[in-house]
Amino acid sequence: MNDSLPAGTAPTRSRYFIMVLLFITVVINYLDRSNLSITAPVMSKELGIDPVHMGFVLSAFGWSYALCQIPGGWLVDRVPPRVLYTVLILLWSVATVMLGFAGSVVGLIAIRFAIGVLEAPSYPINNRVVTAWFPESGRATAIGFYTSGQFVGLAFLTPVLLWIQSEIGWHMVFVATGCAGLVWGVFWFLVYREPRQFRFTNEAEITLIRQGGGLVDLSARKTGAPRPAFALADFGRVLGSRKLWGVYIGQYAVTSTLWFFLTWFPTYLVQYRGMSYVKAGFLASLPFLAAFLGVLCSGLISDFLIRRGASLGTARKVPIVTGLLLSISIIGCNYVDAPALVIAFLTLAFFGNGLASITWSLVSALAPQRLIGLTGGVFNFMGNLSAITVPIIIGFLVQGGNFSLGLTYVGAMALIGALSYIFVVGKVERLPDVEPVAPVAAEA
Repeated sequence: MNDSLPAGTAPTRSRYFIMVLLFITVVINYLDRSNLSITAPVMSKELGIDPVHMGFVLSAFGWSYALCQIPGGWLVDRVPPRVLYTVLILLWSVATVMLGFAGSVVGLIAIRFAIGVLEAPSYPINNRVVTAWFPESGRATAIGFYTSGQFVGLAFLTPVLLWIQSEIGWHMVFVATGCAGLVWGVFWFLVYREPRQFRFTNEAEITLIRQGGGLVDLSARKTGAPRPAFALADFGRVLGSRKLWGVYIGQYAVTSTLWFFLTWFPTYLVQYRGMSYVKAGFLASLPFLAAFLGVLCSGLISDFLIRRGASLGTARKVPIVTGLLLSISIIGCNYVDAPALVIAFLTLAFFGNGLASITWSLVSALAPQRLIGLTGGVFNFMGNLSAITVPIIIGFLVQGGNFSLGLTYVGAMALIGALSYIFVVGKVERLPDVEPVAPVAAEA
């Protein structure tokens, strides 16, 4: 196969359209996983849920989401993104609508647990799609752009959801977000295709992606070829690497800050800082806007450093480590009383979280080619253990009415993450792709 660009043919830009599809999917994904935090203050009063039990309700998503990362990643290596994402989006959207009709702690936990199961493969799918569609020099920007969807959706739509809650009731928050997902699931199935099957992509763009390290033929299989078998040795590959453990620990730190904002943040402003729902709705959007800007900056800075000749490791680690160090500033909220200063510290911390959010680019760069989905699943499992621990730990720490220890915990996790990227992750290079050894049949 000739890898040179076709003479006189300009590459199409279909990959940027795919990037927009991922962005919208992430917006819907994060609205469906964070809408409970928006309704939590009202819901806890109406249903009589105390902070400890609300912590368990908020963490229910995290339990199943984290536990299903590894099987979800395994599934991503076997089912095409067009089919798998469609099924998952439709099912988790139905479950989201059902949340609006839950009337007990048990019911809320059960439905949130189901949503966690269904959303578990989403980020491994995103990573799988961007690895196939983007060259290495543009991958961090793509990851940063679609990751920003988790912040921009909440920044602009949190006030809308609070308005729906105040005018129609907290039940309709779940109905509205779930119905949006149902529409998008159908759209994804109708539109998404792999690079070689997308009719608006020419050979020049495919060559550009392939030459730049994109795995455009990731889904290609020989006719009649068997699906890869489950192998424990594959887990050994993704669990036995110091490089990968460095990013696993770092991801737990990044998502610890994120899950504070996705669970306890509105409650912190309303119940512990005494802000009204309207004021909290406006002020809550500022940190999410800052995080959105942080994500965009991280991808642009990282890819700029690569184009300027920096090593892949340096280009990826600089924004991640800087962002984690900035996230430590959340502890500053413990030493101020003015609402403006509280929001300022929270905004700086969440900007840092956004800046650190291109960690998936390291999974794309480090994972063995045959195990991209499984590596992404393990990575997301380790990172999203915070979805379990952060809501529960904070729920216990704030029982006395003081949020200081909760914020200190989040800041400490950010420091540990920065140290992990500095001292544990070494040179960034793809791990060798070793096929599992098949057992040798005994001779008759």
